[in-house]
Amino acid sequence: MPRKKLSASKKAIVRPRKPKASELTVAEDPCELVILTGISGAGKASALKAFEDMGFYSVDNLPMDLIPRFADLVRQSSEITRAAIVVDVREGQTLDRFPALLNEVRKTLPTRVLFLDSADAVLQRRYSETRRPHPLGRGKSVVLSLRSERKMLDPVRNLADITLDTTNFNVHELRASIQSKFERGNTDKDLLISCLSFGFKNGVPLEADLVFDVRFLPNPHFVPEFRRLTGKHPKVAAYIRRFPQTAEFLDRTTDLLLFLLPHYIQEGKSYLTVAFGCTGGQHRSVMIAEEMRKRLGKQAYRVKSAHRDMPR
Repeated sequence: MPRKKLSASKKAIVRPRKPKASELTVAEDPCELVILTGISGAGKASALKAFEDMGFYSVDNLPMDLIPRFADLVRQSSEITRAAIVVDVREGQTLDRFPALLNEVRKTLPTRVLFLDSADAVLQRRYSETRRPHPLGRGKSVVLSLRSERKMLDPVRNLADITLDTTNFNVHELRASIQSKFERGNTDKDLLISCLSFGFKNGVPLEADLVFDVRFLPNPHFVPEFRRLTGKHPKVAAYIRRFPQTAEFLDRTTDLLLFLLPHYIQEGKSYLTVAFGCTGGQHRSVMIAEEMRKRLGKQAYRVKSAHRDMPR
């Protein structure tokens, strides 16, 4: 019996298949998970900090059975795109399940395994200098503990995408090596800037690298309708912005920061806290910190705002 031809309106529509997460490469997929592992004393804590500085959501010692669920959360999150987690000898006998678990996670999220290692003599020296016990306990020497640890981590090491020997690295060289392998895009502005507001009556923030006093600006606190508001409120911001000294201060400070920031980056600084203080930390400093965040953001810097003394 001859087949009927489909009319134009009834012809099957063939749409391109959406690739699965497991088929996407790190370059194609904005989401990524890095599993950071390796020998104790090889620099995992410093490495995790380097990932955090690059914008990774970083977790130390997440129970291994929770990693697939964590990968799902990263895939579904609108705020987290890149994450780094530490898996090491503290997992104990569950490390034997790592190969199967990694295979499962890679179906959800592009995942790379970074294994840090170092020469035993260097590891022994580091333990001696820090006087910290090996994670496998105080009951045996560091040499025997390292030998046991290497055996336990074999299933993980064999699956590593990148093995990094930190024997001759200092902290800065380790950071630079990780950035060269995992940083995306333009690294010329790889600096996280925090524009922080505060009130002088509560003290200057200890974490501040640069402090600007904005108490020379007219105080909205003395305007009754603004007293209970903050510098985030549009009316308060408009009030502060209407004074000519506000615009001049913002322009001059922006120029100064744009001059300084490349030099801080060249010196290897990862964080910079720029603090703006007024009397109570609710109006002028808040408005200025928010405005500076916007200005530096437009220059493609990674910048956030924080308000120490502003009411929640």
